[in-house]
Order: sequence, then C-alpha cells, then structure tokens
Amino acid sequence: MDGGSYNSAVLCMLCGEAFTLPEDEILGNLPRVLLCGHIYCTFCLRSLEHDGVIRCPDCEIVSTLPESGVCGLQEESRIIGLIYTAKTNKMKSLRCDKSKIRRKKKSSASADTLVSTEDMEQPADIEKTVDKALAQAGENLAQLVHNHETLTTGLEQQVKKEGARLEVEIREAATKAICAIQKWKDTQMSQLTTLKTEFSASQAAVCHVQERIKALETAMQMARQVRRVPLLEQYCTLDKVLETLQAPVDNQLFDMKSISMGTGKSCVFQLECLNGNLVLSLKMEVGDPKELTQSPPKNHQPGSFNKKSHWKRADDKNTGCIPHSDKLPTPQKQCEQSPRASSSLSRGSSPRPDHRLSRHSSASDLGGPDIIIEEFLDEGQEQALPPTGPELAGDKLRINRRKHQLSSNKRNVTQWVVVTHIVSPSHFYIQYVAEKRECEMLSAKINKFCREDGCSFTEKDIVETDSLIFVKSEEGLWCRARVLEVLQKGSSEPVKTCAVTQLASARVFFLDHGLTQTITTKSEDMATETSLNAVNNQLRKVDRAVKAVLFNFTPLAIRCSFKGLVPSDVIKGWSKEAQVEFRRVVGFAAVEMWILGQDRDFLLVDLRKAPKEQSGDGFISIREYLVFIEVARFYSPMTTGRRPLQYYPPVYPKINREVAALVSHVSNPADFYIHLADNMEFMLLSAKLQDFYKDLALLGEDELSIYCPVIGQACVARFDDTQWCRAQVKGHPEGRKVEVQYVDFGDRKILSVRDLKKIKEEFFALPARAIHCCLSNVIPVEGESWSDACANRFIGLVKDKLVTVIATGRAPKSEPLPVKLFQGEGSESLTNIAELLVKEELARFKEGLSSKNARPSGNDAAIWDPPLELASATGGADISEQIISGDQNEEPHEFQLQVKLPAQLKDVKVRVSHTKSPSSFYIRLMQNESHLKRICELVKQECAQTEPQDVAWKADMYCAALFNGVWERAQICSDVISGNTAEVRLCDHGSTVKIHLSNLRPLPSSLIGSMAFECTLYDIRPAGGQSTWTDTACDSICYYLSGASAVMTIKEKTDERPVPVTLFCSNRMGELISIADFLVGEGLALRERKPRDAVVQQSKDTDPQSPVKEIQSESETKTGCPPVPLISFPFQSSIVSGCMPPKPATRSIMTAEKVKTSMYQPPELPSLGHIQINVSAIGDDGLIYVRTQNAEHQLKQLRERIQQSMKALPRQKPYTWKSVLGCAVIGPDMLWYRGQLLEVLGGHVKVQYVDYGLVENIPVVHLYPILLCDDVPQLCMTCQLHGINPVGGKWQRDAVALMREMLLNRHVDINVVELPADPRGPLTIELFLDGLSLSTILCHHEHAFIDRTVSPLKGLSVMSPAPVLDDWDINTEDLKGPEEPMLGLFTYPTLPQKGQHFKVKVKHLLTPNELFLWPMEETADVEVNGETLDDALTRINRNIGSLTRLSSFPEGGPCLAEYSDGKYYRARILKFISVEPVTLLVQHVDFGSDDTLPISKLRQMPAELLQFPCMALKVKVAGFRAPSVTKDENVLPYSPKWSVKAAMVMIDLLHTNITASVVAQEPELTVLLYNEDGELVHLPLVSRGLADLE
Repeated sequence: MDGGSYNSAVLCMLCGEAFTLPEDEILGNLPRVLLCGHIYCTFCLRSLEHDGVIRCPDCEIVSTLPESGVCGLQEESRIIGLIYTAKTNKMKSLRCDKSKIRRKKKSSASADTLVSTEDMEQPADIEKTVDKALAQAGENLAQLVHNHETLTTGLEQQVKKEGARLEVEIREAATKAICAIQKWKDTQMSQLTTLKTEFSASQAAVCHVQERIKALETAMQMARQVRRVPLLEQYCTLDKVLETLQAPVDNQLFDMKSISMGTGKSCVFQLECLNGNLVLSLKMEVGDPKELTQSPPKNHQPGSFNKKSHWKRADDKNTGCIPHSDKLPTPQKQCEQSPRASSSLSRGSSPRPDHRLSRHSSASDLGGPDIIIEEFLDEGQEQALPPTGPELAGDKLRINRRKHQLSSNKRNVTQWVVVTHIVSPSHFYIQYVAEKRECEMLSAKINKFCREDGCSFTEKDIVETDSLIFVKSEEGLWCRARVLEVLQKGSSEPVKTCAVTQLASARVFFLDHGLTQTITTKSEDMATETSLNAVNNQLRKVDRAVKAVLFNFTPLAIRCSFKGLVPSDVIKGWSKEAQVEFRRVVGFAAVEMWILGQDRDFLLVDLRKAPKEQSGDGFISIREYLVFIEVARFYSPMTTGRRPLQYYPPVYPKINREVAALVSHVSNPADFYIHLADNMEFMLLSAKLQDFYKDLALLGEDELSIYCPVIGQACVARFDDTQWCRAQVKGHPEGRKVEVQYVDFGDRKILSVRDLKKIKEEFFALPARAIHCCLSNVIPVEGESWSDACANRFIGLVKDKLVTVIATGRAPKSEPLPVKLFQGEGSESLTNIAELLVKEELARFKEGLSSKNARPSGNDAAIWDPPLELASATGGADISEQIISGDQNEEPHEFQLQVKLPAQLKDVKVRVSHTKSPSSFYIRLMQNESHLKRICELVKQECAQTEPQDVAWKADMYCAALFNGVWERAQICSDVISGNTAEVRLCDHGSTVKIHLSNLRPLPSSLIGSMAFECTLYDIRPAGGQSTWTDTACDSICYYLSGASAVMTIKEKTDERPVPVTLFCSNRMGELISIADFLVGEGLALRERKPRDAVVQQSKDTDPQSPVKEIQSESETKTGCPPVPLISFPFQSSIVSGCMPPKPATRSIMTAEKVKTSMYQPPELPSLGHIQINVSAIGDDGLIYVRTQNAEHQLKQLRERIQQSMKALPRQKPYTWKSVLGCAVIGPDMLWYRGQLLEVLGGHVKVQYVDYGLVENIPVVHLYPILLCDDVPQLCMTCQLHGINPVGGKWQRDAVALMREMLLNRHVDINVVELPADPRGPLTIELFLDGLSLSTILCHHEHAFIDRTVSPLKGLSVMSPAPVLDDWDINTEDLKGPEEPMLGLFTYPTLPQKGQHFKVKVKHLLTPNELFLWPMEETADVEVNGETLDDALTRINRNIGSLTRLSSFPEGGPCLAEYSDGKYYRARILKFISVEPVTLLVQHVDFGSDDTLPISKLRQMPAELLQFPCMALKVKVAGFRAPSVTKDENVLPYSPKWSVKAAMVMIDLLHTNITASVVAQEPELTVLLYNEDGELVHLPLVSRGLADLE
C-alpha cells in the first residue's frame, strides 16, 4: 500500500480528521459504516444524528440507528487494522533506532555494559509473551462479553417471562373475584417491580461474570502498559497478570441455567363447593422453581404488569368480574357476598356487604390465602357493583342473595367509619374513613361533569325510576343518586317514566350518603323552558360516557344495623328520641365499627366512640349506651298475655264432593297441604300483597318492621328473593331466627327477623288457603312411620300437581283432613293414589277396607222417601226420577235438593229460566218444576221468622233471599265490603239481582243446592270475528227464550259449567226450530269450524230414534235444503201434574222477511278536461270520492227532501239482507242518508253513503231496505289517479292518511283524462293542489312511483292555482320574471313481455346487480320530426347560448346538464347538494351516470326533447346478491357489501353481446342477463366467490 492510499484510507472524508483508536481513558475516533456503505468518523456521525436516524451526506440514504446510537453502528475493521499495523510498525522502528544509538554510545563499555545489553535483549522475549497473552486475553474478553450480554439479556427476558406469567396468573385469579380484589391485585402487581431480587442465582452469575470482566480488563490494561514500557514489569506481578490473561473461560463455572428457572412462586385460585356455598381462595404460594416457558403468555402485553388496569370480563365461565355496560349496575344483576374483616385502614380493606370484599392485613404473607370470598352459586348470573340503600330491600331487586353468618372462629374486625345518615338504630349508613380520599375524588369528578353542558336535561329527555342522576345537595355540591319514585305534574300517583318538562317531584336515594330525599321542581309558569331550567337547577342527567367513568366507583354508603338491638317498645317501634340520641352521641366524627355479622343487606355492627379525654376508661359502646338510656333493649323472644290476631281458618271441601286442588307441600301421605284451584280472589290478593311489600322494601320504610315476633303471630314473610307471602310464627330456634309457616302453602322455613313484616288488615280478608290433609284409609306398611321410599313416591305423584280431591270425613282443626286423591283426566280415567301406593306395596289399607270403596260412582245418589207433601205434588210419579243428592253424614230430615244431569241426554224437556247470551243461559228440568214451590216453603219456614244478622257476607256463600215477596235460595256473587246491598244469584233461576242486606238470612246447610244449571249453545260462535257476543245477539236470544219451554240435547256430560247443549223451540206455527240455526240465519252467529272426520263421526253417533232427528231427515228429503226441525211435541207429561204452577206462554220466533232492492242511479259523469270539484272522502283503497259544484247544490236540496219524507221511523223487522243493494241509513246525527249495502257482518253491516263516498260499519238496526229519492242519481263520483302505481301494489295507510289530510273537504282542480266504461267505475284524473300535481307529491313521499307503461299526456297543461280570496292592491308587474314553462316527465321505452329475450346495451354500472341498460331493438331508430335524439342534441349544442339558465329546481324535473366533454345532455334533477355555492345532483337519463354541477352548467330543456324516450333504464339483475362475507378490503364506498373486484369482473363480463329478459316490473324493474352462449352472466361471479346465489 502506498502512502497516498494509506493516508486517504485513515482520514474521514467529511471532516478530514484521522481515525484514532481508544487509548487508556482517551476516547478514540473510530471509523463506522452506514447502511449505504459510506464510512465516516464517530464525531461526524454524532453531529449528523437527528431523531435516531442519519442521512448520508453523499447519497442521502437514511440509516436508522440501533438502540445504543452511533456507537451501535458497525466499525470498519479494515481501517482499524491499518491503523493498528501502522502504529505497531512505528513503535518497532522507534525501538530499533533507540537500540542503535545505545550500541554506538556504549560500544566500549565494560562487562557491566554487556550484562546491560543482555538485559535489553530480554524485553524482546517479554514482548512476544505479552503479545501472545494479549491475543488470548482478547479472545477471553470477547467470550466474557458475549457471556455477559447473554446473561444480561437472559436476565431481562427471565424477568419479563416470569413477570408476564405471574401477571397473567394474577389477572386470571383476580377476575374470579370482585371489586375489592382490585386492591389486592394492585399490591401483588406492584411487588413484581422487585421481582429481580428473587433471582439470586442469576444475579450471582451476573456479578461473577462482571468481576471476571473487571479483572480481565485490569490485567489487559496492565499488560498493555508493560508492553508499551517494559520497565514497568518490576512494578507488577507479571506472572499473575499473564495467568489472568491466559486463564480460559469455563462456562461451567457460571450458572447459565439459572436464567431459565422461575422463582417457584405462583398465584393459586382455589374453589370449594359445599351445600350450595362457593368458597374461593386466592393466595401466592412458593414452591420448587420450574423451568420457564419459551414464549410469554399470549394474553401478555409487555411492561403492563406495573400498570393498573380496569376490570375486564375473563373468558372463563366462572369469572366473577364486573361486566362493562353503559348502564350503572342494577340490583337485578347482583349477588351477595359475605363481608370480611381487616384491621387495615386501606380503602380496599373496607368490609362491605355483597361484593365488597376484604383481605388480610399483610399482603406479603404468601403462606396463607390472601382473600377468601363466599358467594351463592348461580350459573349465568352476572355480577355487578353492589347497590347500597333502600333498593336492597326490594324483592324484585334481590337476585340470588343468601343469608350469611360469620363463623364463630373468626375474630371480630374493627374499622373507622363516619355515620352519614340515620333512619333508626337498626337502619343507618356509614362511610369508611379510609375512603375519604376516594370520596373527594368522586365529588370532584361529579361536580366537574355537572359544570359541563352535556349533563343538562333537554326537552327530549325523560326521568325514569331506578335511573342514575346527579342531585344538588343542600351544600351546593352535586351528588349521584338513584331515582326511587317519580311524580308527574297533575298526577298524584307515581309513574315509571316522565318527561323532564312534566316532572313535579322525584324521590331519590343518595348512593354515597344513604339519604332518601324528595326533590321538588318549582317553576312559576308552565312554559317549557322555565320548567327545564327548574329541573336543571336541582337535577342533572348521567350520560353513557359519565357512567363509564363512574363505573369503578362503588357506592360509598354502607347499610348497617346494631346487632341484637330492638326498640324498647316493639309495638310502637323506634322512637324519635332513639334517633336523636344516636346522632348526638356519634355526631359526624370518626367512630370505631366492630363487624359482628351480616343479615342480608345489613352489616350487623357495634359502634364504639373514643373517650373525649385520653385518661378515659376506654371506648364507649353506642349499642350499650342506647340500652342504658332505655330507648332500646337487647333482643329476646316475647310472650304476651293477649292472643295475637289470627287468620280465618281455611274453607274445607264438602264431604264426598269432587273438587280440583293443587298439592302445595308434601311431607308424607299423612302430612301434606292442598289449596283449592281456580281461586281468582286469592290470586288478586297475592298480587296486591306483592306490589305493596315490594314497594315498601324498595322505599326502605320501617313502620311495618317486626322486632320481637310472638308465637302464633300473623305476619308477611319473605318466601324467596322475589316473593312475599302470608305466614304465621311457629317458633324461635336460636338468636334472631324465627320459624314461620306459610298459611297459603303449608311450607315451613327458618328466617331472620328482618324477613318478617307486619301484615295489614286488608290482607286478612281471605282465609288461609292451605288445607292440612292426610290420605284416607291407608297406613304405613310397617310400624307407625312412613318409609322414605313411600314418601318420595308420594311426593313424585302429587307435589305441585293438580289432583281431584274427595273429603271422606271431618276432622278437628289440629288434625289433618282425611281425603282421597285421584290423578288423571276425565271421569273414567282417574287413578286412586291410595290404591297405587297399596299396589306398589308402599302402604296398606286399614283393616276391613278394600279398594272397592275407594271412589264413589258418579251416578250413585242417595234416594230418600219423600215427604207426603212432595209425593202428592208429583201425582205418584216415580220418585227415582227425582235426583236428590246430599251429604251422607247428615241426618235424613236435613236433605238438600241439587239438580244433576239426567241419564238420558237426548230430547230432555226443560224450561229456560234466565238468559244472558248464547254462551250463558240457565235451564230447569221440567221434571223438577214441581219442586220449586216446596223448596220456597222450606226456605220460608227456616228463615222468615228470624231476625237480620250481622254476617260478613263473602263471595260464594249461600243465603236465603227475600225477592219479590218470596224467600228463595241464593248465592253471594262478591264480597260485601261496604253499602247496604248485596249482589246475589238466585240458585233456582240463575238470574242476578241486588237485594238489601236486611232481606238476607244464612241458609241452612240442608237446603243448599240449585235447581238451575248453566248451559251454552253448541257448535256456534260469535259472528264478525269477535270473541264476545254482540248486544243484538244477546237481546234476540233473551227476547225469544226467557221463560220459554224447549227440548234440549246434552252434547257432553260434564261437571263443568256451562254445559254444551242444542236447544229447540217452537215458532208461531208450532214448528220446532234450532236456536243455533236461527242465530246463524240472522247473521248473528257462525258455525264452529270442525275437521271433516269429526262431522262424520257425529252423524254416526246421532240417535236414530230421536224425534227431532226424524223430522230433520224428513224435511231434508222433501225440500233438499238444510233441515228445519218440525215435530208435534207432546205437551202432557206423566211427571207434570195439574197442580203445577201456571206455565208462562210460549214465545215464538219471527221469521225473517225476504226483501230485495236495486241500486241507486249511477252518477252523471263530466266531460274530459279541467273542472273544479270538492273532495268528500278518501277510501282505504286509495279511491277519491268527489262531487262537482252542481252536485254540491243538488245535495243541499236532496237533504231537505229526504228529511221531509222520513219523519217517522219505519217498524223494525227481521230481514234477509242478501238481496238488498240500495238502502236508507240512519246516521250518527240521527239524519237519513242514502246508502248501499256492501257486506253483512253478523249484527253489523258495511254500508257506503252513495252521496258522500264514506264507508262505515253500523248496527243492522240502523239500516232499512228502502230507497230514498231514487229518481236522483248518485251525487258522488269515484276517481283514481293517472300514471302512478302505489308502492307494494296497494295504497298503504300512511299514503291514505296523507291524501285525507291534503284533500278532504277541499275544492281542487282536476283534469279528467279518461271516462270509465261502467258509469259506476272510477274516473281517471290528474289532480292539482295550487298548481302542484298530487301524483308528484305522492311520488316525492315515496308512496307511489311513475307507471312507465303509461304514456304522458300530450298537450297537458297545468291548471293555474285557485284565485286568492284576499284582494291585495299590489303592483307586481315589474317583479315578475319570465315564467319557466312546466315540463312533463320523461318517457321510457316499452319492454317486451316477461320471459322474452331482447338485446340490450349496458350504459352504466352502479353495483354488480344494479345497472343502467338500453334496449337496442325498441329505441334504436326513434325519430321525432325527422331527426334522432343525437341529431337534436347536436343542433341544440350548436346554439346552447340561446337557452336560458335553469331558474326552478323541482325534484325530478328535466333539464340539460353539461358533461365533462363540454356538451349538454338530457338530465333529471335529483336533489340539492350544497347551498353555498349552489350545487345540484343530476342524473343523465340517457346514460345513467350521476354528476354534481353548479347551476351555471344547467339549462332549460326544450319540450321537444321530452318526446324521445330515455335511453337508459335502471334495472336490478336477478339471480344473485352480494356475498354474506366480503374478505376483500377494497369495497365500493357507496355500497360496502360489494367489493371493487366484483364490480370490475362484472364489467368485463358485460363487454359482450348481452340479452335480457324481464322478470318483474314492480316494485322495480328486474331482469336476467345472458351472454352470447345463452348462459347467465353472473355465474362466474358466484363461482369465484364474489357473489352468492339469490
């Protein structure tokens, strides 16, 4: 290498300075290589560095620096080698020169000089040794540096991996707990920052390597100095230096495996499930170190374990985290957690009910569990932040909560708290002193939010119950609260939601203070703005963003109660003095709280106040102080001298009578409870009870609280977390626990005293519902106790099931009622439960009994020898025909008469005693008619001489009633609560009457019964699609049937009422006709729809011997018409004697009169052209009914003429309306109108007022089959709009409503386009409102669309608006500009028929299935006045300057629009795009493309261009649709469901000869496209996955 090249190589090309090597403490200027390959010195590169990058001065290529900066760039080893070689050679030459000089000066020296020369030659050997050692040391240093980097990097990765692993474990475990675990998690996460200290082995290895590096670097520096100055050898131990330099690096001496080992720590989540309780445990365990995984957990984010994060929902199913939502957590989504205690004063350690958890004071104690959580198991129930306050007491808000008692081995825990609000010593709220900081932060955030405008209410906002709002406190600070009750202006009842402007007051609960307060909004006037300001002065809303911020702030007010403390007077409850003394003692200073337990929503505590003087004896117990001043006492069970108020005993079923019941509670066959089914009054009482006590608990009222329950006391107890039930106290097991029995179900349960409430008197109205029963005549197989197998089998058979119960005897109140149970449906398929148990050898009958008497036959009845009076009254008739049933346990003289269905079900002679409707009427058997007088005499003997009694008359109670001077049996219809009258049903007639209480007497049990039973007509239903009978049908059947004798056939023998029957009655001619057929013929009823096989079966089962059936067959044979019953009925009977009471005259049914009327004359139609009309009606089908001005004048004269001719009502008769067309109608104003009958709808008819067009449904009694002024034609004409079709094929309701709003009773202009062939048909018209076409209005509102198949009218001119009525003398001559001519609409070419193929040319593509095309065959040679459209546009563009600019811009209006080529083409205005500047969106009708243009590029279009049809039709291509999933990111911006690739492929597919066929014309033009091969164009799109088949 020559000198020039050497000098250029060792000099920096930028600064010209030489590269230098580092020596001792002097930093060198090393050469470094950029990414582009250019070499510069370190100093220059540092000056060029900017934001971690260097731009090369030569080629300007940017090089990104590594983390270590410029020093991290690669060094140029070639140049460094040149520098090192040059420096070494220079040092050697200097040494040689010095040696020569010394030899010349000392050539004549003595032997000492020779020795000295030999000593000088010795360093040459030292230099070789040192060089060799330095080379070895360099290798050692490089290896040590590599080891150091490996260990350092490994340590960092080790820390990261272990930290990540522990972070994930801690997160997964923490999410299974709830809010309080956040503090524990943060503590554990903060300890991860010191995790490096746990890896002692790795740290020792790093220190060991660092010591070796330091020793080696020291030795190398000493060796270099010795190498440079050999004389320094005497100042160091060269052997040790050489040994250090040459010592090999043994990796076994360094613990390299330590970086792959963990700490052995792990976060453990333990779960224990026992008896429905879930015990969770989180703790940090230390075990044997394990080898780390190769990669961090996939959910790990590097460096995130030192940061606090919000709670997120874990993927684990058992997570207990708080779900994110926009709403604040509601109590429905909460489950209860037990409070834990802690001596720590940190916020996270504050014990709270439900989800507020605590932890041990030592967070670093890894040997035991840090947190223990206990909760109720409920899969699928999401946990949320716990509410605190009165809402916790509501049943509907108690979801999956449980009672929790702290174990006796848990030590009491204290906390420092402040009492924020006191309701009573058993209901107050506290805040933890440790949460003062959080309270201040929360208050600052809330007040910051409320100062912003976003929290103010607007007119559209509402206030609803259970919502979160901000309320201004008395101190002027905003606090969060929950709405409990809302009152609206003008209403005294609370509502659930209310508009802000209508808010009168709101009752709110402050979540962070426990205070319940009513906020009243006061506004001086009723203006909306004033009311809004009044609300915003006191209330503010909470939007979603604010809810998200406040989500992690749990309510700070904790509900507490003194454990075991009750009022001194448990009857009156807590006195005002107790509350005052409580507040006076605690004040607002911090007190010590001892947590003694938890009872549902309350923490059971004792508060202790520190003494005022330090020399005091100790803390003062507030609980003991209240007892000391005698405002409270400790709880203990009470016994009182007076008997507590009891429920009425349950109503037992009558002996040997079948009743339906539900088995509510079962212990064994000798101990179970039933309650009778179908008790509507009890259901209403239960619903009322639920509403009252839920609202009471929600509002946190304590006036009905029970503090010391008494055995036998009636109360209301919590049945579960959602229901309250009537109950009775049965015992005191322990502590503040009571055993209650639910009197309506029979269950027993042990509850807390807090779960009991006083019962209001109104809930004593009904007796207890649960009846204690035992299975009759069976005993256990062995011994006196029932086996578990028998009890379980019995429970499975009857628990919560509907059964048939028969009481077999009576029992004292303290013993169960013996009953027989039957299971199944139908009288013949019932299963005796006792027999089933005996058959399965789980029970046995008592001695002397067998199964044959298990269930009495339904037809068995006690037949008694009647008294002489009864025998003489019947004339010696067979007494067995008189069905008399009674209680077998009663004495023979205490008989009762009760009608039962006869054995012969066909052709039964009856009398109709009372009629309500065809589905409810009462009949008596003719054979029992003679008994009525005797029954009335017996009732009179028993009750006439007795004095009125003070009886609490209840529903269904039997009584004797004095009605019209006759004592009759009756039954109370409803409870008599107030007033002097009672509504009763006469048992022997069925009618319902109101009778004074003085005319009622208790009815002896021997006379209880009924001679009338309820029936319903079989096989008919109300007409008109209604579920209830019309008044006309009810009046008709009452008129014809009340008191009439008839022949009845019972269709189904059943104990249920009413009984389905068919009824036949005689008319004037003595003919028997079916009442059901009569109602159907009158249009008052319809036949029930039946399957075909049911009709066939019924015909087979009909008794051929029935006289009614014979007459029906004869009538059908003779006339060939539906049968009309006709028999000569024998009116004498052996059962009915001459001593019968007088029989009322038989009623006859009037036959319908057949009438026939014609239609009124058709209206006089106008001629074609423009006329003015008045719109009288708009039909639901969109037809417009109008009258001309001449018809308006005729209508006035017609009204007077009709009213004069009809001064009296014609006699109402039954008519057959089938042949009636024209008729007379009585309108709602009681005036006569001409009408036309359209349809008969049962008791109503649909008619049309022929002079008005209005259609109504009116009762048939308002219609008469006569013509009024039949010489006058109809004055109202029917019209339809020209050239438009309704969307969907028929006019929608909103379209008809719009037309009615615009047209009714208005004078408008029409242009008669076409007259109908039938004069009664609709006219085709164009209708104009103030010059604007109604068709355009409907199309604008998208209620209709233009019919392209209809050609526009030639020479159509728009009517000018109606003249202005006000005559203003204003000269506007100079203000008016040239009027722009009103143009019509574009026309479209006529397309071939459906299915016919025709050639098309695609003009424009919107999406792959929406495009514009042009039918080439139909529009290729269209010429107007000898020129084509292109010729006309060319001519117009040559003289475009002569066309005026567009001045009006109606939507859809035609115009000429400039295209990008500078020429003007036909276009349609779509809409305005902007106002400043004015731009419009237009569509080129001959191409299909859209364009946004200013008004300067729009011109008025000559009318002649409208004669050319549009050359681009918008169509939808059928057969395919957009794919359900689009994987391509490039999509059409105006239709994101289609990808750009699909559009491009479709364009390529359309660049061939395309044919089309029409698929549908409405609601949009739909076609199929085919290619040259006749295949569908879209198939390649589907095959490539760019579209889906439709």
